[in-house]
Amino acid sequence: MSDRIATDDMIRPFQLESGDVRGRLIRLGGDLDRMLTRHDYPAPVAALLGEAVMLAALLASVVKEGGIFSVQAQGEGPVRFLVADYRDGGALRGYASFDADAVAEALEAGGGSSKVPKLFGRGHLSFTVDRGEEAEPGEAPRYQGIVELAGDTLAECAQRYFLQSEQIETALKLAVAPVVDGDGNTRWRGGGLLLQRLPGEAHDEAERDEAWLEALVLAGTATAGELTDPTLDGDSLLYRLFHEPGIRVFPETPLRERCTCGAERVRMVLGSFPPAEIVEMEVNGQIEVKCEFCGRRYDFPLSEFEGNGDGDGGAA
Repeated sequence: MSDRIATDDMIRPFQLESGDVRGRLIRLGGDLDRMLTRHDYPAPVAALLGEAVMLAALLASVVKEGGIFSVQAQGEGPVRFLVADYRDGGALRGYASFDADAVAEALEAGGGSSKVPKLFGRGHLSFTVDRGEEAEPGEAPRYQGIVELAGDTLAECAQRYFLQSEQIETALKLAVAPVVDGDGNTRWRGGGLLLQRLPGEAHDEAERDEAWLEALVLAGTATAGELTDPTLDGDSLLYRLFHEPGIRVFPETPLRERCTCGAERVRMVLGSFPPAEIVEMEVNGQIEVKCEFCGRRYDFPLSEFEGNGDGDGGAA
């Protein structure tokens, strides 16, 4: 059996018939599983990264700025750094840096199921849009929003950001879990919902409030099991949740794990380092570089970089 089913690895936009509530459904299967199992993350770290990957895709789909949309979390706890990127066309990648011993100690200490305070400690969550050459003349090619990691989940932190900084009422529900498929194999799966309340006419405020509250209640009935169920396709789930107010769905955006690393890109980065730093990287006459996202390894002969001029360094 294939590890990809219909409506897996995609985002499905939708709008409730009231017209004032829009949403996104995300389902991730095989591509998320490959991303999380490649690095053998501890289960709680894998779940956090899965949430960040879904956040990047969902938020990019409503921001619609093009280029690269990144979600980054940095903290003082066992998980030091986590990043997930979404690129135009549905390309996803993600990576987490953590102290394995500290993660194990935090889990043994207990303290409830709140993953963010337990694994990140104090820190912040940032959302970055980098349009690069796609930016219009006079438009900033890069901008960033930051919110404190003051919630039990990354979804809660993101909701606070939208309410405080964007003045858009937003609801997020995300689930990431290892699920046994039809072949008896355990694979990571993710699913989530994003709802946003759209601006409307002031004289309809009471009616709009009622429609928004109804949408929140209905979305809240979605269980983690339903969001990650490989036998329940996304459209059936949306109908199950929102058939009472009525729902319109729009064409899906396919999602794929896809790294942007490459030999030429790595070579350019290495070429920016001073000779002394290049020499420190040498092992048996070779410079070895491993992509933290996809795990691909690149080897270059030291002689290729002899005579480098001074540089500022960089990252692939």
